[in-house]
Amino acid sequence: MIQVIHRAFDILEYVANDPERPKPLGAIARDLSLNAATTANIIKTLVTRGYVEKLELQKGYLPGKKMHSLGSNAIYKQDLIEASDEEVLKLSRKLQENVLIAILKGDTRIVIHHHIYKQMVQATTQDEKKAYDSSTGRLMIAMQSDEFQTKFILKHGLPAANVWYEASTQKKFNACVKKIREDGYAVIECTDQILGIAAPIYKKEVLIAALSVYIPAFRFDETKREKIISSTTKAAQNISAKLSA
Repeated sequence: MIQVIHRAFDILEYVANDPERPKPLGAIARDLSLNAATTANIIKTLVTRGYVEKLELQKGYLPGKKMHSLGSNAIYKQDLIEASDEEVLKLSRKLQENVLIAILKGDTRIVIHHHIYKQMVQATTQDEKKAYDSSTGRLMIAMQSDEFQTKFILKHGLPAANVWYEASTQKKFNACVKKIREDGYAVIECTDQILGIAAPIYKKEVLIAALSVYIPAFRFDETKREKIISSTTKAAQNISAKLSA
C-alpha cells in the first residue's frame, strides 16, 4: 500500500464533496487528520496536474478541470446530471433542438451534460468556451452577486468589444446584467450563427449551473421565441426543484 496515493485520493474526495464550497488548506488537513506540510505538498501536485483548482480570492480549493473531465465529464456533478437528465431529454424532444447543461469555472463555461437532437442542419458548440462568449456563461455571471461580478472583472476584465460589445464598458456591463436578471434568462447569437438561450439552475437557492438550448440562428424566429424561452426556463425550474428537494 502506497500511503501518499491514498492520501491524495482522500484529498480529492474531500474537495469533490460539496464542490461549490472552497475548502481551505487547514480544514483539509484537520478533517483528514493529515500533517499540514504533507497536505500542502500533495495539493500543490494536484493543482499542478489540474485535478484541484486554487482560489486566490476565497482562499480555498475546488475540483479542477482534470477531475471534472473524469467519468464522462461529470465525476463530481453526478447529482446534477441525474436531476437534469429527464428534463434535458424532454426539452430536446419538445423543441427538436440540442440542449446542454454547463457550469462556470473561472472565466470558462464547461459543458457537463448534453443531448443532441438529430437534424439535417446541426448547431455545434465547444465543451469549453469563454464565459463571455456563451449564453450560459453570461447568465451565470449575471445571476451572481454584485460582489462576485466585481471580483470577476478584477480578475478577468470586462468583455472584449468583439466578444460582447453590449457589455464592453462597465456601464454597458451593468445594464446587460440588469436585463438578464430581470428577464431570468440570457440569449446570445454567436458569430458562427449559433443562437443560445440559457436559464439558471439552483440548488437550495445557490446558483450551480445553467441549462441551454442552442440552435442554428435561422431556425429561431419570433413565432418560436416565446415557446423556446418559456420551455427552457420551465425545465430549468424543474431541475432546480429536484436538486432542492
